[in-house]
Amino acid sequence: MKKALLLGGSFFQVPSVQRARELGYYVITCDNVPTNPGHAFAHEYHNVSTTDKEGVLELARRLKVDGVVCYASDPAAPTAAYVCERMGFPTHPYDSVEILCNKDRFRKFLTDNDFFTPKAIGYAASEQGEVNLSQFSLPVIVKPVDSSGSKGVTKVVAPELLPEAIQYALSFSRCKRFVVEEFIEPVGYLMSGDGFSWNGKLVFRLFNNDHRRAAPHNPYITIALSTPFQHSTAVQDKMHSELQRAFDLLGLQHGTYNFDIRVCQNGEPMIMEIGPRSGGNCIPELSQLATGIDMIKLAIQAAMGEDCGHVRMVEPTGFWSSYVLHSNETGILKAIEIDPEFRQKHLVSMELMIQPGSPVKAFQNSSETVGILLLRFESETQMLEMLKNLDQWVRVSL
Repeated sequence: MKKALLLGGSFFQVPSVQRARELGYYVITCDNVPTNPGHAFAHEYHNVSTTDKEGVLELARRLKVDGVVCYASDPAAPTAAYVCERMGFPTHPYDSVEILCNKDRFRKFLTDNDFFTPKAIGYAASEQGEVNLSQFSLPVIVKPVDSSGSKGVTKVVAPELLPEAIQYALSFSRCKRFVVEEFIEPVGYLMSGDGFSWNGKLVFRLFNNDHRRAAPHNPYITIALSTPFQHSTAVQDKMHSELQRAFDLLGLQHGTYNFDIRVCQNGEPMIMEIGPRSGGNCIPELSQLATGIDMIKLAIQAAMGEDCGHVRMVEPTGFWSSYVLHSNETGILKAIEIDPEFRQKHLVSMELMIQPGSPVKAFQNSSETVGILLLRFESETQMLEMLKNLDQWVRVSL
């Protein structure tokens, strides 16, 4: 039985642990949170941080694993590439993964290679006094270079707001670096989706509408994803082409990805992020509902050296969404109240990260997610309209 080392056992990583066992691997998980739910589904668990490259390498060698899987975790992606390079396992180049996982390095890569990208400058914590907003047109976005899930992100509309935004960003940065970048107003929905490459080619991707709203705390965090994507085939083809160009330049080979892209006023797609791992918010499960492609299975098999050359592009059918259960207030979770007719017609599944009786925080970033709903709809119009006001049918009761 082949041994698979999975980096992390958080809520969004539970499906990867379960699927790896279903695929017949001996599953080992590691991170520095023994209470994470994914560990209960593994054959064994080790308390080693997923950002400790040397610690994970030592663990992988000692346990004689056959592959290392990074699923739905940005912090663990460089570790996976580092360990796999040294053990001869399938992987992307370590330096390329470091570029993708550090927003200032990624912006520089995009600029140096003539991608359409916002102006951005990265700084260390010690350099925060050197930020010169005259180099930008306000507003700007300030964020950590190494965070995900909209953690530490602020839109700065006036110079006097900059110091607080920098401190907020640094509070979420492991390497204590932040990036200042120009704010680009998008046209229509932002795109958040997943893809899969084989032999360096982006052979499958599903682009989703990223639903956000002017929430009282963080208006830049995703509250829902839906498919099919609203932008034209021509725009999607251009997105695909630009992603492939980035793959070629970075030498990316086999594996799953999470993409964030916006379409700008001139109609050009702008790549914001390429994560060298599957997306959170149940994007892989959404992809499978819409296309039948099992992205969780592919993430594991590619990392374990299995042949995935059969994968081809499949266009989505039907109307599907993943919705992030959240609260705009802090309190104790009483229940998730769902209208009975809505439940019968639209609910595919519900997974809770927080159980009734437990504390809930006001929704500012992905760590305050209460749970995820997977939903189906009868038409695109119905889907988009209902997602604008889903709290009419679904309520987090405190």
